Amino acid sequence: MIECLSCGRRQEPQLICADCGTPLSASLDCFVALGLPRKLSIDLSALERTYHELSRKIHPDRFASRDVAIRDASLRATALLTRAYRTLRDPTARGLYWLELNGEKLAENNKRVPADLAELVFEVQEQLAEMHDAGTDSRLAAGVVKRRAEIQAAMDETVAELERNFIQWDQSAPGQKNHQDHKVLTTELKAILSKIAYLRTLIRDVDRALENSKAA
Repeated sequence: MIECLSCGRRQEPQLICADCGTPLSASLDCFVALGLPRKLSIDLSALERTYHELSRKIHPDRFASRDVAIRDASLRATALLTRAYRTLRDPTARGLYWLELNGEKLAENNKRVPADLAELVFEVQEQLAEMHDAGTDSRLAAGVVKRRAEIQAAMDETVAELERNFIQWDQSAPGQKNHQDHKVLTTELKAILSKIAYLRTLIRDVDRALENSKAA
């Protein structure tokens, strides 16, 4: 329980006092900060509306004339809300945060290429090396542009796969302790997020090579 600095009401930790609307100095997870259930599938339009509505209610300008503790609570609540919104609006960041909430994380310094990406990675690296050695060559650059589209298509499909994983998490019945199912979903989520990270690196490398080619 937490006590409101303004009206003194004791309540469950949340962003704003249910009685007087004063920001509460509470440590909240991203879902609670935005008043959302712990579900991975999120309506992004509704999320944005909720964020802007809460932002107006706790904005530091509204509490500029209040005492120091309440002004400080407003600043902390605003920072928390912004961090929560940025985390939950991005599916990849949301997935990583979900792992964190469940005491999991991606392996650090994981340099192993996902098996289903190995061939694509090898071909891209070959093309980029060839383009680098050849300098300005419109034919090679066009091939890399085409490859870039293939990588983006793979990224789009992987993000769709991530959304399907989210739905499976959300369909897990509340209160059930089906650890085996959660273990499978966690392993799958980690694999998808690792794949997305690798595809992002590939896209970055391709974009950089194309930019360098134009500048040469």
